[in-house]
Amino acid sequence: MDASTTPRPIAPDLAALPDSAADAAFVVWARQRSAPGASSPTLAVAYSGGADSTALLCAAARHWAGPLIALHVHHGLQAAADGFEHHCRERCLAWGIPFDTQRVDARHAVGQSPEEIARQVRYATLALAARRADAGRVVLAQHADDQIETLLLALSRGAGLAGLAAMPARFERHGMVFERPLLALTAAEIRSGLQAQGLDWIEDPTNRDTGYTRNRIRLQLLPVLEQVFPGFRTTFARSAAHAAQGQDLLDELARADLAEVGCPPRIAALQGLTQARQANVLRHWLKQQGGRSGSAAQLEALLRQVAACTTRGHRIHLKVGQGHVVREGPCLAWQAGPL
Repeated sequence: MDASTTPRPIAPDLAALPDSAADAAFVVWARQRSAPGASSPTLAVAYSGGADSTALLCAAARHWAGPLIALHVHHGLQAAADGFEHHCRERCLAWGIPFDTQRVDARHAVGQSPEEIARQVRYATLALAARRADAGRVVLAQHADDQIETLLLALSRGAGLAGLAAMPARFERHGMVFERPLLALTAAEIRSGLQAQGLDWIEDPTNRDTGYTRNRIRLQLLPVLEQVFPGFRTTFARSAAHAAQGQDLLDELARADLAEVGCPPRIAALQGLTQARQANVLRHWLKQQGGRSGSAAQLEALLRQVAACTTRGHRIHLKVGQGHVVREGPCLAWQAGPL
């Protein structure tokens, strides 16, 4: 749907609220995406009912000139999920915001991360629902504390620059643009704003479950970091930004190298690169093929096979990520799924 240049009506109780840090952050974000005099496209807000998404939805309802829709994903993973959906529906009804809920099966298989599977399903579902609503983008409510948690998780797993860059402010997935307008705010700033506005929110009981690594970081590690390094959010975010810049350069180099070695990559051309550039371009190629570059051990094994591939009869068949890399004549090839 196309938005009119006429401002969207705001519910009286929303219009009367005092401004918050989330309002200020959203206004800055929205101004960067709206041309003067032009209509604003439909904006989809991922709305779980928690504090962060409540602040984002409130700010969007007050300051986005175009059509707005709230998207709720019912994961079906806990008994309280029906109550979450009811809370979100009632709030959107009170605020005059269209509400769309999607029920999904986010159960994980043995050996899979429940958090990762839920995240994958959530992004795919949000993208599909946003397209159905003719939305130009989906906004997410992650904030500075989430950014630090992501960075610490990446460090604990020995991640490279891509992982240390943590969460980007903007990215594309499943053919949809996702953005994070509140990424510079802390959780405390967001909750303080909601309290000043007199707005309630849902507290997900699983957020207190220390069986999840991210919760242990939030509940146990961040308070200690606050005591030892009071400005850690700013400095850690700066390090993540530096990592993101470094990853951008590596991506640029990988695109140039892939253009030279070919797609699929020619083995002889790969052998003409340094090992570091081989690793970089292969990661880039693998992400294009299967969405993942595989583990560090899998990539090292692939590099060894590329180096050893000096005869016509040399066979390459390695599991990498969710598929296999094989040799097909002078080139590497990607085959999805188990073989």
